[in-house]
Amino acid sequence: MPTVSVVVPTYNRARMLHRSVESVLAQTYEDFELIVVDDGSTDHTRNVANSYDDDRLTYIRHGENQGASAARNTGIEHASGEYIAFLDSDDEWLPRKLERQVAALERRPPEWVAVYCGVDIADDAGVLTEFARAAGLCRLAETEGAEGGAELVKDVLLDRLHTSAGSTLLVKANVVDAIDGFDDSFQRFQDPEFLIRVLRQGKLAYVDETLVHRYDTGRPPASVIERSDRKYLAKFSDTVDALEHDGHDVRGVHHRFLAKFYFQDGQFREALRHTRRASVPGVRQFPGLLQAVVSGVTPSGS
Repeated sequence: MPTVSVVVPTYNRARMLHRSVESVLAQTYEDFELIVVDDGSTDHTRNVANSYDDDRLTYIRHGENQGASAARNTGIEHASGEYIAFLDSDDEWLPRKLERQVAALERRPPEWVAVYCGVDIADDAGVLTEFARAAGLCRLAETEGAEGGAELVKDVLLDRLHTSAGSTLLVKANVVDAIDGFDDSFQRFQDPEFLIRVLRQGKLAYVDETLVHRYDTGRPPASVIERSDRKYLAKFSDTVDALEHDGHDVRGVHHRFLAKFYFQDGQFREALRHTRRASVPGVRQFPGLLQAVVSGVTPSGS
């Protein structure tokens, strides 16, 4: 059995799937299996996945689209490794990603159950404007590098810990099984929701290297994100209420980033509705908010 099972969910990303698959096959750590789960694609995803002559790659197809979390869970069901690593099909790993992360967990005590790493951000063409890049990196850098267990749940809910879990996280398989994988009822926020449940099982480590290129290839409308956000906060309402009792404005933080998404969509009335209930942004949040407003008033962002 392989030490690591890599799960790549994909849907209608045939033109970019090669990037993620080849970044896994090029890993210096070779004791892995790669499970590509096609979530009912209507493009030529099947042909791309089957074009690789590598026994480590398994292609599985859903008969109809079920969502990224369901696709990940299908991959988890077929995984046989001691660890499970996740990679979104529009992102890519640097060659030593698995090598560094497996080593990081194997030298830690058993209570360390997962590990993430540094990321770089680009758009689909491979670059972002300097302004957009700075905004993204400011957001990622707020508590990137934090390590620990259940105490980090606060930082996840306060939108201060950004692990890009869908492409950076490597988790012990027994922990993934213990929490029943991903909650496939979420359209968004499935990564932090999953991470919170991992943190309640054990500790999260960090490899202080940029080992993932994350590509900005779009998102659903702000209204979809808002519905998922309400569901996310409701699922952890006891923790949210406790944090707010201690003076942390969790819901205000969420209003702030929902305002940002509505600004990006050019829906300024909805953006202002959330702004009125939002917490005051910190220095790191200003570049992202300004970029959202600018993108919302330009043709490319409308």
